[in-house]
Amino acid sequence: MTETLIQLAYLVSAFLFISALRALGKPDQARRGMQFAAFGMALAIVATLFHARIVSYEWILVGAAVGALAGYPLGRWVPMTAMPERIALSHAFGALAATLVGIGEYSNGLSTGEIGSGHMVALGFEVLLGALTVTGSLMAFGKLSEVLPGRPITFPLQNVFNLTLLAVAVLALVVLVIEPTLLWVGVAMLVLSLAVGVLLVLPIGGADMPVVVSLLNSYAGLAAVATGFAIDNNILIIVGALDGFSGFILSVAMSKAMNRSFSNVLFGAFGAQPAQAAGAAAGPAGEMSAISAEDTALRMAYAERVIIVPGYGLAVAQAQHAAKELADMIEKRGGDVRFAIHPVAGRMPGHMNVLLAEAGVSYDKLVDMEDVNPKFPETDVSLVIGANDVINPAARTNPGSPIYGMPILNVSDSKSVVVLKRGRGTGFSGLENELFFDEKTSMLFGDAKQSLIDLGLEIKNA
Repeated sequence: MTETLIQLAYLVSAFLFISALRALGKPDQARRGMQFAAFGMALAIVATLFHARIVSYEWILVGAAVGALAGYPLGRWVPMTAMPERIALSHAFGALAATLVGIGEYSNGLSTGEIGSGHMVALGFEVLLGALTVTGSLMAFGKLSEVLPGRPITFPLQNVFNLTLLAVAVLALVVLVIEPTLLWVGVAMLVLSLAVGVLLVLPIGGADMPVVVSLLNSYAGLAAVATGFAIDNNILIIVGALDGFSGFILSVAMSKAMNRSFSNVLFGAFGAQPAQAAGAAAGPAGEMSAISAEDTALRMAYAERVIIVPGYGLAVAQAQHAAKELADMIEKRGGDVRFAIHPVAGRMPGHMNVLLAEAGVSYDKLVDMEDVNPKFPETDVSLVIGANDVINPAARTNPGSPIYGMPILNVSDSKSVVVLKRGRGTGFSGLENELFFDEKTSMLFGDAKQSLIDLGLEIKNA
C-alpha cells in the first residue's frame, strides 16, 4: 500500500512539473509555474521519505538542514543581477549530488558483489555526466562572476585533446561495464570526467555563456536520469528527462538565435582575438559622438515613442529599477515606452526578462525581437543600456564579420539612438559596433545606473 501511494505521489509530481514547464513559457504565468514546480518537488521529497530503502533519517535531516541553510540565502539575498552565477552554482551542486550517489552505489555494489552490467551502465553515465557537469558549472560560475577571464582560454590542438580525454573516459566506462570490480578504472573515469568539464568550458567565451548554462542544465538532467535508473526511482527519471531535453532544446534554440551551429559554440572559441588580415580595416570609420545627460533627457522627454534596449551592462550596473523609473516618467509625459528583448542578451536564458520583471516592469512592456523589430523605424529614440553585439549592424551588413547572419535588434533603423556605455570598449565578441559611430547615434558615457538617475532628474525638470 505504501509503495502504491509513493508512486501515485510521483505521478502527481510529474504532472506538476510538466504544468510548470508549460507555464514558464509565458511571462505572465511564470510565477505560477515556479509554484507548481516547488510544490511538485516538495511532494516528491515527502513521498520518497516513506521509501522502504530508508532505514535511518539522521543523515537525511542533517543534509536537509545544511541544504536549507545554504539555499535560503541563495534564493533570498542573491541579487537578480547575479542570477546567472547562482544558476551555474546550482547546476554544480545538483550534479555533485548525482555524482556522490553514483559513487556511493558503486561502493555498495563492490562491497556486496552485486553490480550487474545494466546497473553499471547507469552508474557509469551518472558519474561521468555528473562529474563533467560539476567542474563545467564551476568554470561557468568563474567566468560569469569574472573570477576567471570571460574570453576563451585556448591552446593548440585543444579540441582534439578534449575529445580524446572524453573518448578515454567513455572507454573506461565500457571497461567498467565489462568488469565492474576494477576500482582503479572507476577512479580514472572520475578524474577524466572532472578534467573534461574544465577543459570544455574554458575555451567558451562570455558571449556564449547563455548557451553553456542551458547546456549544463541539460547535462545535470541527464545525470539525474541515470541516477533514477541506478536507484530505481521513477520520479528522478521523469524529472531528469524533462530537465535534460528541455535544456538541450533551449541550447540549440539559442545557438540558432545567434546564427551559429551548436558545434561552433562548443568548439569555436568565439570571442578569441583573431589574427587580423593584412590590409584589413581596423574598425568602423568616424568617431563616437558624446552627449550630455541634459541633452539626452530633453530628447527623451518630448519623444512620442521610445524603445529601451537592455543588455548585460544593465545587469552589471544593477540599473533595472532606474530604467523602470525612467520609463514611468516618460509615459507620464505621454510617451510610449517598450523594452526590446533579444533572446541571448545577458548571461543566461531570459536574463533581461528576469531583471526587468524583478524591477516591476509590466510583462506587456517586454517585447521579443521578432515583434519589436518592425517598430524601430517609427521610434523617436532608442535607448541602449549596455548592449553591444545584439544590436551590431555588422551582423547584417558585413559578410566578413564573425557575427554575420546573427539575428539582431534593428536599433539602427530608429530615428535617433542614445547608447549608455561605461567606456569605449568592445563587447564580448571583441568587435567594434559600427552603430556607435553612426551619425544618428549619441554616446552617454558613465555608469548606467547613475546615468539613468541623472536622466530622470533632468526629465522632471524639463
